[in-house]
Amino acid sequence: MKTELRKGINWVGYVDWVVRDFHGYQTPRGSTYNAYLVQDEKTAVIDSVKAPYAEEYIARIRALTKLEAINYIVCNHAEPDHSGSIVALQKLCPDAEIVCNEKCRKALQLHYDTAGWSFRIVASGDSISLGTRTLTFVETPMVHWPESMFTYVPEEKLLFSMDAFGQHYASAHRFDDEEPLDVIMHEAKTYYANIVMLYSKPIARVLDKARGLDIEMIAPSHGVIWRKNLSVITSAYVDWVNFKPAPKVVILYDTMWQSTERMAKAIVEGAQETEAHVRLINVRSTHMTETVTEVLDAATLAIGSPTLNQTLMPQVAAVLTYLKGLKPGKKAGFAFGSYGWAKSATKEIETYMDAMKIERLREPLDAQFVPNDDALAACRQAGRELAEAAIERASG
Repeated sequence: MKTELRKGINWVGYVDWVVRDFHGYQTPRGSTYNAYLVQDEKTAVIDSVKAPYAEEYIARIRALTKLEAINYIVCNHAEPDHSGSIVALQKLCPDAEIVCNEKCRKALQLHYDTAGWSFRIVASGDSISLGTRTLTFVETPMVHWPESMFTYVPEEKLLFSMDAFGQHYASAHRFDDEEPLDVIMHEAKTYYANIVMLYSKPIARVLDKARGLDIEMIAPSHGVIWRKNLSVITSAYVDWVNFKPAPKVVILYDTMWQSTERMAKAIVEGAQETEAHVRLINVRSTHMTETVTEVLDAATLAIGSPTLNQTLMPQVAAVLTYLKGLKPGKKAGFAFGSYGWAKSATKEIETYMDAMKIERLREPLDAQFVPNDDALAACRQAGRELAEAAIERASG
């Protein structure tokens, strides 16, 4: 496996082929925890891996240098998938300085016993000379924790971008041009939607900062390293942070006795009479990871649930709670659903919509018990209007 990014700069991370769940995020293609070794007159390790994989991480470093040669251990982010093995490494090279910002130091102290650690606190614009190379630091608060930071090597035009531009993607290769670009971009979109969508505004500020850097390679902390398709991933991030709408309709629903499902399919029929892209998702049979990814660039949504126990179906409530936390922007849509003796579900859906600032395109569509022909005709008309709104928003 090729690990060299530049002469004297190597990947020393861990490929996690088998992980399928990342605190609720589905990872069907596994993941990587990327760490890097920079060897110059002085030596720096950039980040670490999950604690259970410390042995493999340290073995990769040892294959390239003696541990006593390490001068700096840079921690860009205190989350345990990136800091967990610092504990083991620090024990083996106790004279190395832990380089991080002040917020990161406090976070590390809350996660680990840091007594005896030597910290070197840095802030945006600070640099450390390694000899012919320099490590320059850019604080990136809320991308996606308060202490997050980038490390930049100007002499190599190389950005260690922490979680930004990452993907949960395991492979035998380390670089973007060695793997199918469509697959990598799908995983990058999934990662953005499920991990950092909430932080779109601070990420937009970080992108503005990054424009001032001369970058030829981006090395994130998960997935492949970007060396060929930088314009592809950075352009995609610009679209995602701005919630650029596609001419796309997403219909989310759950059903009890297929009444709400019949309504959902009628909405699809109406939407398909236009040129909009239409996606129908049963939230009970589709993982939330996929659902949220589809919502990211959708211009319009229809959200449906029958009334159960005077509230929503449980999985609809779960998906809407997840979405509310991620704060998808620039959406419009409506609620729909069947009911028996109380119209509770669509009212609750609208409460979630209001919390997410999803513009209401129309009043809810409610059908008692089984939707009749008139109710289904109304659903088809609403579907056409939903799709037309998506096309208009995407072109605007």
